[in-house]
Amino acid sequence: MQKIADLRYALAVLQWDQETYMPPKSNEARARQVATLSELSHQMFTDDGLKNLLYELNKINDLQEDEKKNISLSLYDYEQQTKIPGEFVRKLSEVTSRSFQSWVDARKTGNFKIFEPLLAEMVALKKQEADYLGYEGHIYNALLNQYERGATVQMLDRVFHSIQQPLKNLLDKISTKPPVDDSTLLKHFPREQQWKFSMDLLKKMGFDFNAGRQDISEHPFTTSFSSTDVRITTRIDENDFGNMTWSCIHELGHGLYEQGLPSSEYGLPLGEYASLSIHESQSRLWENNVGRSLACWQFLFPVLQQSFPEQLGKTSIESFYKAINKVQPSLIRTEADELTYHFHVIIRYELEKKLMEGAIQVNDIPAYWNEQYKKYLDIDVPGDKQGCLQDVHWSHGSFGYFPTYSLGSLYAAQFFKEASNQLPELNVDIQKGQFQTLLSWLREHIHQYGRKYTSEELCVKLTGEPLNIEYFMKYASEKYSQIYGL
Repeated sequence: MQKIADLRYALAVLQWDQETYMPPKSNEARARQVATLSELSHQMFTDDGLKNLLYELNKINDLQEDEKKNISLSLYDYEQQTKIPGEFVRKLSEVTSRSFQSWVDARKTGNFKIFEPLLAEMVALKKQEADYLGYEGHIYNALLNQYERGATVQMLDRVFHSIQQPLKNLLDKISTKPPVDDSTLLKHFPREQQWKFSMDLLKKMGFDFNAGRQDISEHPFTTSFSSTDVRITTRIDENDFGNMTWSCIHELGHGLYEQGLPSSEYGLPLGEYASLSIHESQSRLWENNVGRSLACWQFLFPVLQQSFPEQLGKTSIESFYKAINKVQPSLIRTEADELTYHFHVIIRYELEKKLMEGAIQVNDIPAYWNEQYKKYLDIDVPGDKQGCLQDVHWSHGSFGYFPTYSLGSLYAAQFFKEASNQLPELNVDIQKGQFQTLLSWLREHIHQYGRKYTSEELCVKLTGEPLNIEYFMKYASEKYSQIYGL
């Protein structure tokens, strides 16, 4: 299993390089290299020798609990992987590499048509993959299950339906109040100064630079080659301070989770993250529950003012706090406030569902996207770059990923409430910049378990109940009632 992990992480290094430093002419050669490593790791994992070993080990009764869990999860993964032919894995890898470069090119010109042929090829492959994997009910269930085991269209429809009206009611109340002035975030913030502040911010919040690094990419992401080598990226807009800041803190949450996974379980399921929604719970918890809190900036704002005295020297912390929590329908998901954010996710979820079932085709995406943004957020999309080309996910073949962002936000609120209950001085510690208190708690209650529990099992173990959207709604209502004077 560790040899297979070595191959997969070597593959991940090539993919990280592709999104950060790789020269443009390398695309075709890199697609081949990525495909070869993908095919080799797939062949090793689906080898009869490993199959026989796993089935044999699974019959042993006197193993320790963690040993049994590693075997049963490996066996589950094996049975999933053996449903997919090796030649299909290679083809999907090649298309993914070419698709990413096509997406980058399309973004440069803001023209979806450039990306459309490869995306159509990718969608066809993902439908084929769903057929290989098998599913009950909706075809999209097969892809959802890859990111959130047990997730189904039926379950997600219920979650999104239950949250839409309470969110809309809160947004309607906010819309009756004067808009928050966020112009302080939209001044000129030089690139180098932003980069320096971002690195300082990551250090202060607990990212271990001896076990990771940060770079610039077209779309912020986190990848890991082990718990001692975690790479995060951000992007910088010199005329929008929030773009870099929230990307940074979001990816920090992912990075802290990866650095907290048990290194002794390298290559085994218990050395991997629990699920994508739990991963997103960590990024959204640090981004929103911590990073957009008043307590956090009571510590960080003086540091920020020292970094940008001209831009923020005369700004009060109260106006800055309101600015970073401004609620306003917007075009870009990664820059959205934490209330309208869920509608960005719902739009993508519905679109992917319709693509997979054939209700819309790839060439329908821009028009459908624009219609939904008008319907849910009352926004006119000016072009494809700010619209359907804004996310990297489809170029990676990550269909089924988007719903985990909303699930992650809901889990984050529930987990943060439990942390606050167990750590009565948590808010005071955050005000003092003592982020280690929270990080240690997350290490103990979430990170150390790896993939031992499903999302719901972990949630029940930690909070005493399954996912409950009331924690998010209570947190959001209290916070924004105070900001907007509701």
